[in-house]
Amino acid sequence: MQLINIGYGNMISSSKLVAVVSPESAPIKRLVQDARDDGRLVDATYGRRTRAVIIMDSDHVILSAIQPETITARFDNSDNKEEDENDE
Repeated sequence: MQLINIGYGNMISSSKLVAVVSPESAPIKRLVQDARDDGRLVDATYGRRTRAVIIMDSDHVILSAIQPETITARFDNSDNKEEDENDE
């Protein structure tokens, strides 16, 4: 199991990750509000501006204060590390 840093010491499991999206569109705003209403929202922004919305396979929605591109790069790096370890 690989963990991905989503900012401020918060980590998520890469195997449970479904999508990392920008929070600006209306459908994503509705998704976040629905998750908040249902108690499925995890706010990991520490009071900062939300820059990425992370959707997990358990239907939980996580808010992060770092850019989606940064999270994606960290995910790609963790995949490469895992492949290198499997090759050895």
